[in-house]
Amino acid sequence: MEFIIVTEQYAPAVALIQLNRPKELNALNRQLMEEVRDALKGLDANANVRAIIITGNEQAFAAGADIKQMADMSAIDMLLIDQFSTWDQIRKTKKPVIAAVSGFALGGGCEFAMTCDMIVASETATFGQPEIKIGTLPGAGGTQRLTRAVGKAKAMELILTGRFMPAEEALTHGLINKIVPVEMYLKEAVALAQEIARMSPVAVQLAKEAVNRSFETLLDEGLAFERKNFYLSFASADQKEGMKAFIEKRKPNYTGK
Repeated sequence: MEFIIVTEQYAPAVALIQLNRPKELNALNRQLMEEVRDALKGLDANANVRAIIITGNEQAFAAGADIKQMADMSAIDMLLIDQFSTWDQIRKTKKPVIAAVSGFALGGGCEFAMTCDMIVASETATFGQPEIKIGTLPGAGGTQRLTRAVGKAKAMELILTGRFMPAEEALTHGLINKIVPVEMYLKEAVALAQEIARMSPVAVQLAKEAVNRSFETLLDEGLAFERKNFYLSFASADQKEGMKAFIEKRKPNYTGK
């Protein structure tokens, strides 16, 4: 790994992927995203990992895509390279993925953070889709995920003007989960990840699938999918342990089976 640092046990049951192109403000080139894809596949298969955090540094989560890598490409070049296919692994990862964001999360960086399941931000975090300022538009889900997160009017404003959105505004419009001081943003993400990691891995995976399905289907289909996953959870040892522990007034011991 050249552009990311992976720590499988950054905290008990919590893995950390740190984007590591500090001179380029963690600009997202193809190699970096390929490394993220491969790391997520490995962590998803690691039974000792129950939650994953992706972060950058205090100055930037990711300031955008690597424009130098794309500037001279043709439409056919972009089609053949299909550079956003590597991003699909973020969405397909079964374990919860938390973005810990400080500083810039712009363009591809904002899209990257939105592809994660939750976002913990520092007070200095700044979000935006400024692609319009360089003659193009978001291409890694920005027009879709931002609209679902903040609504049509606000998404139109941000995408068509390229204006940046500070953390307080992002919280107000539901883009992020919480804001904490800069020195606390990674610790807060770890605390959230550990809280989730204490739950049944089976139930967490099924619940994540059901929540994500709500953005992909009509209500009737989403309800049917939720109901199926609810019934399926009763095939797990974790469900039996969780309910038994509740009745016996003790903490459950989840095994992920």
